[in-house]
Amino acid sequence: MNDFRDWWQHLPEQINPVILNLGGFKLQYYGLMYIVAFATVVCLVLFRIKREKGFEITASQIIDLSMMLLVGVIVGGRLGYVLFYNLPYYCKHPLEIFLPFEFSGGIRFVGISGMSFHGGLLGVVISAVLYLRKAGLNFWKTADLFVPAIPLGYTFGRLGNFINGELYGRMTSVPVGMYFPLAPGPELRHPSQLYEAFFEGIFLFVMLWNLRKRKTPPGAMLAFYLMGYGAVRFCIEYYRQPDEHLGFILWSLSMGQVLCGIMMIGGGFLYLYLHRKEKQRIVLP
Repeated sequence: MNDFRDWWQHLPEQINPVILNLGGFKLQYYGLMYIVAFATVVCLVLFRIKREKGFEITASQIIDLSMMLLVGVIVGGRLGYVLFYNLPYYCKHPLEIFLPFEFSGGIRFVGISGMSFHGGLLGVVISAVLYLRKAGLNFWKTADLFVPAIPLGYTFGRLGNFINGELYGRMTSVPVGMYFPLAPGPELRHPSQLYEAFFEGIFLFVMLWNLRKRKTPPGAMLAFYLMGYGAVRFCIEYYRQPDEHLGFILWSLSMGQVLCGIMMIGGGFLYLYLHRKEKQRIVLP
């Protein structure tokens, strides 16, 4: 038992995040996991249009829309990080928002780091609206198609964070804690990436995948997703280490919890709006 505990606690130190290193090019598990996540969501959506009725969208449109969403999540995630998490720095270094170089004291390649989930979500919504309006497709019905599949992709994304050794948790004394090489100090920390992989990914996927069978107003899956993800992430944030340069921004709440609180409230109001809209549609002759 002690051997397993030691292996578990030191597991992050034994993982090499690089799959292949050819000169200056590095292929990392982190990027691979996000490709797997994207492919998983697309495959589940394609599976649904083959097995379920009522979705007026073709496979080629799903592929095109998915590529738009991918651009939206990357651009939105990056801009969201800049806006929500480190705006003062990027106001002084605007070229570093999208360029992988540091320009203070010369030019130095540092890569691009820092993505915001909530910014990515906004980017996805905006890119979806733009594509669906041009294609003449209904936003709410398309959201009902995509949303139940999305959380399963988070499982792979959070595993990528774990392999990369980033987004580690707060210090703990419980046996499930781990030693993360990138963390400041040698203390045990919660493997919050794994908590998120399970609850934001598998748990939320199972919940939404089953809810899709219920009779709900068009667009309700998006409202359930906003409330469900917001609640799960809000709780897990108590185990996740806040960003060092931000800390706690409102009482004992992190930036992630504040944004998730807004997300839950928005999801609740959205459901009430959709429910009222559906009742009016049924009542009208």
